[in-house]
Amino acid sequence: MKTTHVTDGIALLEKANAGLQPELMSDSDVRDMFAEYARVEKLAAFGKAVLARRMDASAVAKVTGTSVGKAKSVVETGNALQAAPEVRVAFQGGRISLDQASEIARAEVAQPGSASELLTVAKSESFQVLREKARRVVLEAEQHRGLGERQREARIARSNTDELGMMHIHLAFQPHIGTPIVNRAEAEAGRLYRAAKKTGEPEPFERYLADAYAAMLAGGQTKKATRPELVMLVSFEIAKRGWKDVQEGEVCKIPGIGPVPPEVAKAIAEDAFLTGVFFDGKDLRQMKKWTRNTPAEVELALELGDPPEFDGVKCVDCGKRFRNEKDHDEPHRAGGPASVENFEPRCPSCHKEKTIRDFRAGKFNRAGPES
Repeated sequence: MKTTHVTDGIALLEKANAGLQPELMSDSDVRDMFAEYARVEKLAAFGKAVLARRMDASAVAKVTGTSVGKAKSVVETGNALQAAPEVRVAFQGGRISLDQASEIARAEVAQPGSASELLTVAKSESFQVLREKARRVVLEAEQHRGLGERQREARIARSNTDELGMMHIHLAFQPHIGTPIVNRAEAEAGRLYRAAKKTGEPEPFERYLADAYAAMLAGGQTKKATRPELVMLVSFEIAKRGWKDVQEGEVCKIPGIGPVPPEVAKAIAEDAFLTGVFFDGKDLRQMKKWTRNTPAEVELALELGDPPEFDGVKCVDCGKRFRNEKDHDEPHRAGGPASVENFEPRCPSCHKEKTIRDFRAGKFNRAGPES
């Protein structure tokens, strides 16, 4: 094989690996060295992606020792980079990873011009946040290209048994069908978890979620929900036009999930147990009430997410969407109101860390408006 700069780099990296002894290094040196290895990995990933364009996925999988599915993703990213020069430059310089490049390039292909904002997001936010934003860009672009019909055709159900004899069931539903099912199961799992917590040490939440799905699939009764199982945000102009299309600057979507066809939204609007919210530009964050209990209109506003995107709720610290809790940014006992602008969604672990920080800062010793 012809000697290249990459060949020389491999030899140097092998030498570095042979002498690597993290036990003898300081914590700061470990972090610095780890960052260097991460940079090397990003630079190597760029070379793999652009070279993979000349190979088939099975050959890539064999050389890299990964699955064919992952190999296909590398090939697809390499192809997408051809239509996303800004992403290619960032990837080539080792500023983004293969996963980041894949998400941003796919969004840029779907919606040209979106790469700049997503590259900025990649610098400061977690990969989870980046992936959510890139996914939203793609879905909104595809909304005008028959997305609803493709989603309907993509519905599937599969099952298999693992080595423990456990039955695995995989279901793929259209957003307006799957969202209320998931919300109902999570609400029931939350009820089971809270009940178990009162009597002792609860099991992991996912086990109660499995119990909730089992009861639903078996036709068992779950506690009747007191809130809508699906909230949809629709620009008022869409309804005025007869639910025909979605134009530039308008929305017809399930916050946090993605767009749905206007005809589906129209059908949902006729269901008494589902909620449709018409958006005409009003800033929902203006609602405010000095009470410990959250008013119903504030609850709904929180579920929609921040305007003008109204992209649903995710943890402000880590970007997770699962099981987020409402946290007072300024604790209630410190005078914080039960208003939209004082609530921030946090996952259980981030919520706990925030509470510890507030305690250490002495915020829980301050008197609130009800004292």
